[in-house]
Amino acid sequence: MTIDELYEEFEELGDWEDQCDYLIDLGFDLPKLPETAMTDENKVHGCQSNVWLIAEVSDDKPATISIVANSDAIIVNGLIAVLLAMYSGKTAPEILAIEPRDVFRRLGLERHLSVQRRNGLFGMVEKIRDIAEQAA
Repeated sequence: MTIDELYEEFEELGDWEDQCDYLIDLGFDLPKLPETAMTDENKVHGCQSNVWLIAEVSDDKPATISIVANSDAIIVNGLIAVLLAMYSGKTAPEILAIEPRDVFRRLGLERHLSVQRRNGLFGMVEKIRDIAEQAA
């Protein structure tokens, strides 16, 4: 799924309850991380829930970054699906050029998520951006 497809789906759904249900459904479709990847090194700190994130950086120039992540909270897995639409499979410069607040604002996430969920979401963004900066 692309971020544009996500925008379109959110606009068609209209209200937050339907959008939240859709996020939850997206989260159920995430590939699962193996138990061996659920380590402190891969854990995203600052999240209310447990979140583990790993990234594979290609040898291409510029490198592309593929991301896999999971949480123990179903809504957070939906938020991870949003992040994958934003970032996974993109190059480091493309990732660093994305303004996450604009994306979250357009999807209504800043308006509907609790402060703790927003902090966790930005913790995941920060980890992804750190990976992109190292790959750049």
